[in-house]
Amino acid sequence: MNNAPIGIFDSGIGGITILNSIKKTLPKESIIYYSDNYNSPYGNKSKKEIEKLSIKNTKFLIEKGCKIIVVACNTATTNSISKLRTNFDLPFIGVEPAIKPAAMQTKSGLIGVLATKGTLSSGLFEKTANNYASDVKVIEKNATGLVELIEKGIFSGEKIENILKKNLNPMIQNKIDHLVLGCTHYPILIKTIKSLIPSHIKILDSGKAVAKQTNRLLIKNKLESNLIDPLYTFYCNGSDQSLNKILNFKFAINII
Repeated sequence: MNNAPIGIFDSGIGGITILNSIKKTLPKESIIYYSDNYNSPYGNKSKKEIEKLSIKNTKFLIEKGCKIIVVACNTATTNSISKLRTNFDLPFIGVEPAIKPAAMQTKSGLIGVLATKGTLSSGLFEKTANNYASDVKVIEKNATGLVELIEKGIFSGEKIENILKKNLNPMIQNKIDHLVLGCTHYPILIKTIKSLIPSHIKILDSGKAVAKQTNRLLIKNKLESNLIDPLYTFYCNGSDQSLNKILNFKFAINII
């Protein structure tokens, strides 16, 4: 079981940002990545719909023999991680916006969170914000349309910049000093985001934290692999265009 793969799923290609962090931290682990891009985006779906899709994705990865599953989607995590842990007997790692470190590090007492509607309206997000950011002002923005463009393979350009400016400018005007990227798709746009905000604003995402937690759970459950040549396998149930683009055609993609 130790050499079984880590399973990762997302509503599309956003979880590749998490996969890259895990690959860097755990170079001896095989990984299976599942992009449910046919049903993307998750951000505008109901909690019940997201739970149903997350259960389906989990079953797929279990059938592929995964030993541990990373829910590499903020919306899926905040809306379904409890359900998954109740229904399946294997370790799960979720992805939550990095509100805690932003709230701890802020000097201005003002932080921005760029996320999807599904994440911002979830009970888990509200609980996290109340627990860790009750003493700071959190400016939340739902970047509607951003995930859809990224899933089409559009990572830069006027359309991307217009959506980002619309959501980032109010944060800048309010003098935030930390920006939390609350969707795994958004780090793909990191260069454009940096070009649109003052250099003193620190950008936070969840990649490194998720990789560290994955490592901790593998050790805790004695599931560490020691493979010299781990395998990276990719599946998607929609178009493979954007996944091929972000992977630079280095890996074969299985369309199901």
